[in-house]
Amino acid sequence: MKLLGRFCYTLIFCFSFLISFSQTDTCHLRISLLTCGPGNELYSTFGHTAIRIIDSSNKLDVVFNYGIFDDSDPYFYIKFARGIMRYQVAGEYFKDFMEEYVEDKRSVAEQELQLSCTEKINLLNALKENSRDDKKYYDYQFYKDNCTIRAKDMIKKSTDQSIIFKNILPAKAPPSFRQLIHDYLDNGNHSWSKFGIDLLLGSHLDDVATNEQAMFLPDYLMKGFDSATIHQQKLVSDKKIILSSGTKKAESFSWLSPFFIFSLVAIVIILLSFNNSASTKKILNAFDIVFFFFIGLLGILIAFEWLGRVDEVCRNNMNILWAWPTHVVAAFLINKKTKFIKNYFRFAALIALILLIGWFWWHQQFNNSFAPLLVLIIVRGFFISTKK
Repeated sequence: MKLLGRFCYTLIFCFSFLISFSQTDTCHLRISLLTCGPGNELYSTFGHTAIRIIDSSNKLDVVFNYGIFDDSDPYFYIKFARGIMRYQVAGEYFKDFMEEYVEDKRSVAEQELQLSCTEKINLLNALKENSRDDKKYYDYQFYKDNCTIRAKDMIKKSTDQSIIFKNILPAKAPPSFRQLIHDYLDNGNHSWSKFGIDLLLGSHLDDVATNEQAMFLPDYLMKGFDSATIHQQKLVSDKKIILSSGTKKAESFSWLSPFFIFSLVAIVIILLSFNNSASTKKILNAFDIVFFFFIGLLGILIAFEWLGRVDEVCRNNMNILWAWPTHVVAAFLINKKTKFIKNYFRFAALIALILLIGWFWWHQQFNNSFAPLLVLIIVRGFFISTKK
């Protein structure tokens, strides 16, 4: 998925080369699916998909890319937070498309598609039509309408017969969308990004993905095409690696991961909680204010994403049950020692305990890094509620 600013992509040819294609020359077209491997940046963690078209008679080699977006918009991050992401399709020469992947040492695999001449014409015309200024933009949705899904759907809509996909998912335990995403985040060592995604994205992400829904990920679409058939023959006639890259082994543990840091803090605070010295009580009092204020800020962020986004990906988020937005106020009332405040934190501790006990049974999968935070809410909520 490319940043607009990182590319000198251009429409200088404005698909004028398409006009030169005649009905008698269509079998000189070679159409293939490009699957690009993950990169180091979060936006490239899941890879990328594009459609390559070669016209041997006119010596043209171009790529249609649905992953273009413009981060130079001054309101980009506000729109991003609200789920308003305007992507577009653009065409560029193959050699220009490959520059980023060569520079970033990302792999690129190519699958040549066995399409009839008519189907190639249909796809070509559809891509041309879709690239018009008034039609090239679309509202990007991570796992429902992204650049990979767009490429798949354009190919499917252009065929005379339906593409038949074989099952590429485990039959006994098909993964949820969250589990599919976790695989990439773990391989890319994005533990903090995983924490943020699991914090903000709601229970919809825990729905089990169907075979074709899993193809929102480039690797899964590539697997789907590998085993697919059309016209009673394989959809892919040839597959090759255009650009290879060394695979980076995922680290199983990181000292800077949120789980380790939160666990370390939890252990220290729990031990200090049983120390009754005056200095320790001051430290714990300061910690309680900062900690519950921090949890409250997380709750406000969850609520904002739940209510403010235009899509449903952040709705029905069970994390709001332990990250209460009201904590930002309650944190500064801890020393009041009123009955209301004591009951407030007692109830917060009770809810956190219930969530922890039912950890493996809730529909929404919690990030492991949430566990030490829940333990801290339970322990400190109990001690606050019993202060004299």
